[in-house]
Amino acid sequence: MNRDVRAAVFRPDDERIDEAVELLESLGADPVPDPMLAVEPTDATPDAADYVVMTSKTGVELVAAAGWDPGAATLVAIGERTARAMREVGWDVDIIPDEYSSTGLVEALADDVDGARVEVARSDHGSDVLTDGLADAGAKVNETVLYRLVRPEGSGDSAELAASGDLDAALFTSSLTVDHFLDAAAERGVRDEAIAGLNDAAVGTIGEPTRETAEERGIAVDVVPETVTFEALATAVVEAAAPTYHE
Repeated sequence: MNRDVRAAVFRPDDERIDEAVELLESLGADPVPDPMLAVEPTDATPDAADYVVMTSKTGVELVAAAGWDPGAATLVAIGERTARAMREVGWDVDIIPDEYSSTGLVEALADDVDGARVEVARSDHGSDVLTDGLADAGAKVNETVLYRLVRPEGSGDSAELAASGDLDAALFTSSLTVDHFLDAAAERGVRDEAIAGLNDAAVGTIGEPTRETAEERGIAVDVVPETVTFEALATAVVEAAAPTYHE
């Protein structure tokens, strides 16, 4: 009897990894939780602006805990998860892009921000697509780094599984998870073997930038779902790894 699809997931070690494990199990997979991101707060809060863009639930929780008040700013959320966190702390969300990405944010704001002050509050690994795109639209852009994303100590069990050919799937949710996976593999002396193992597995990424990062590092990507959600990624990757599993 074949084992279930052994799928590595690299989300932060909080409710997101728990939700990912639960979802993968519901899809019949055998999850390998290997968090590749940990949050180090900077204790900064957003500057006053006409528009304030929040790009993560983590950022919202940090500035809310610090007592930050958005005042009369137009509040922008990158997606529904971030918007839900904003509403939970009592803020009204004014804008959510159709596409939950930096590109989607630029498209949603470009026609309205010429001459406006736009505050982008996010991690230290945010995409230049957002800040450059808003600046090109005429906005006066300021970026506030709310937290740094670092690789947790002890990460990398999934890299050893990949190196030994015992991983069937991998789900990368950002370019940083790709780089941290490879750093963990290198730390354990199995970087090349882990890449080879991934190339024999089903690899999925959220978004084109993450796919580009993976492929630049030598990792072949099999799945990039059109919907930018973890659920879409997990469903597509499990199906790619075992297309007859549900039959």
